[in-house]
Amino acid sequence: MKWGVRMRYVVTVVWVFLLSLMAEFVLSSMLYVSFDMTRAIILTVGLSFFIILITFLMPKDSEVYDFK
Repeated sequence: MKWGVRMRYVVTVVWVFLLSLMAEFVLSSMLYVSFDMTRAIILTVGLSFFIILITFLMPKDSEVYDFK
């Protein structure tokens, strides 16, 4: 696997983690419950898996998806 392909997955997981933390913080403060890092990590794993799965299922024959 090329270095650029690996970095794409790492950056995806990092961004999903940061956005999950933000969503967990906002939602927990709106619902008046305590902040729980475990929920953010579970959300990160689920969303990262879903996003990476979507990229594998997308058609690759178009030049739009040809990253170099």
